[in-house]
Amino acid sequence: MPTGEVTAKGKLKTRAATWWDHTGPLAVVFAGGADSQRADLALPVRLPSGAGRWPRLLHFLNNPDTWHKVDLVRRRDTSVPGGWAYEAHLMVLTGGYASPATRARRKAAADLGRAGGIDGNVSNLSVVSFPGTFDPADGEIQTSRVELTADELAALEKARRNERGRKRALDRSRRATNQAQYGPSNRQHDRIERRAAAGLPARTVQVPGGARAANKAGVPKQAYRRDDLSAGYRLNRDKLAEAAAAAAAAKDHRARRIAERIVAEHGVNLTVEDCDIRTWYRRWGKALQATTPGRLITAIGRECEKAGGRMLRASTVTTKLSTTCMCGTEAKKTLSERVHRCAVCGLAADRDMVSGALAAHVRLTDPDDPSTAGLDKVQARNTRILFSEGLQEALSSQPQRGARPNRGRTHAAAHCPETLGRRASALQNPTDRYRLTPNETRPALMRHKAHVGTVASVGSAPSSGGPPEQELVGRHPLRDDS
Repeated sequence: MPTGEVTAKGKLKTRAATWWDHTGPLAVVFAGGADSQRADLALPVRLPSGAGRWPRLLHFLNNPDTWHKVDLVRRRDTSVPGGWAYEAHLMVLTGGYASPATRARRKAAADLGRAGGIDGNVSNLSVVSFPGTFDPADGEIQTSRVELTADELAALEKARRNERGRKRALDRSRRATNQAQYGPSNRQHDRIERRAAAGLPARTVQVPGGARAANKAGVPKQAYRRDDLSAGYRLNRDKLAEAAAAAAAAKDHRARRIAERIVAEHGVNLTVEDCDIRTWYRRWGKALQATTPGRLITAIGRECEKAGGRMLRASTVTTKLSTTCMCGTEAKKTLSERVHRCAVCGLAADRDMVSGALAAHVRLTDPDDPSTAGLDKVQARNTRILFSEGLQEALSSQPQRGARPNRGRTHAAAHCPETLGRRASALQNPTDRYRLTPNETRPALMRHKAHVGTVASVGSAPSSGGPPEQELVGRHPLRDDS
């Protein structure tokens, strides 16, 4: 490479070329260091291609002053030897990219000047917003609901069947490879006794179906980590982990898409009840993995911040949105009552929509402290009067019905200790399946068997066979709030 200097004889001085002089395609070079005797390893960088990708690349790579780094990662990929794909990711330490359309959409959402509230539960997410002045002349009431459709429920049930099949295959493989650690099941034991009584030779049980060998305390004699695992077991385990990672990424993408639509319609100033989603999992189990209310609320909060607003969290102790009417009177009801009825003002509407409308009237002394939240009952009463006809129509919806469980049940459907050994069908009234969802405020062990935290498979699965998607829909009949 020329240095720009000349020798005494008038010749240009040159030097050995290095990777710093590379001006061709983008590449990553791994050098062994000063003591290495091996040559440098140069790997080309695969840049994403497609419509809309070039502005993104210019945003991240066009500035030579931006600091970059290379991050070595691995991800599960059962199609490659070893089950892992190793990649070198180019990390650019700069702000995120937003397309012109995204910036225009967020600016339009910030200019709406609306105030909204969110009510999240197990089966759906209800959003209600009003104009910032709470004056009917400045805008109408907007309501939205996020829930699973019939096709999404069918796709979810298909994914669960695949997961159960893989887990059963893993259990069979472990039992077949470690036969000494398991005993025969009752059926296998009876078969062995019948063959012995008939004088037939004993047969070796290839896959024992009994309990694992354990001591008197119930601790397995051999730790699971010391079991022999077959190649098929490792492959199925990798497939299960890969499917779980893909489903989690799809849920994140779905939550971001729904959050964009909610913020674009209801504005950037939203309020939601400060609920601990972890307690919901102890009560409803895997039903939350389908609707992912916590993931949706978090995505909505991020979208509000990116658009210049904020999603506030209000304490349920100080606001009591579920037991309050728009007129300010107390209207207590159990979780099984999905319709809000006020004996004072006569408002009859969906309880989730009413809670979302009340959340828009919550005021916080300290935006960072949910315990400082309080319901502005005077403003809520004025809204009830000003939006009287439109409020009744906007918040009305068909009440939710009881759960329709399918195969299996979660821990929330465990039997009572005093009813062990009895048939479940003898413990319930056959007509209970047509009643509303029972009161979930009771302990999990005291609940009806039909309340298992699962949903039935309805409709047909999409041809792609991928994870279910949630869509932002209007006011539709609800399926379940368990």
